Amino acid sequence: MEIEELARQLTVLQDIEAIKQLKAEYCDICDDAHDPDRIVTIFTEDAVWEGKGVATAQGHAEIRRLFEDFARKVSFSQHNVFNPRITVNGDEAHGIWYLLGPFTFREGNRALWVAVRYEEEYVKRDGQWKIKRMTGIGRMAAAYEEGWASKIDAGVFSKG
Repeated sequence: MEIEELARQLTVLQDIEAIKQLKAEYCDICDDAHDPDRIVTIFTEDAVWEGKGVATAQGHAEIRRLFEDFARKVSFSQHNVFNPRITVNGDEAHGIWYLLGPFTFREGNRALWVAVRYEEEYVKRDGQWKIKRMTGIGRMAAAYEEGWASKIDAGVFSKG
């Protein structure tokens, strides 16, 4: 294997690791009271955050407002993400992740299990990876007491 090919492969692996760290930062921000000031630092200026059946926000101002709303609605969350599949193509990348986590909503002190599939687009600008588009597809939201076989709508984030 040529040294250029090894260098290319090393760069791809470093980019994948950087994107994993970016996703970990996203989870940390969400679980730190959905900090609206921190969240915009990891998205591009024109980024889109889309939660199917929940909300869509484009750009830093809308994403900040969305996370202010989450902070008002959610008293606890634990974003446990896993099974990353990340493909890098130069300064662009695509990722798929899965989330399974407990959430507590302020209204009624509702405790839920939530499962989401994330489809994400990333761009590398000035040597740093940012989220360009994040789409969350709700797979399940279930009352803690009843388990995930209950009939709770996965659009629970848009209520209350």
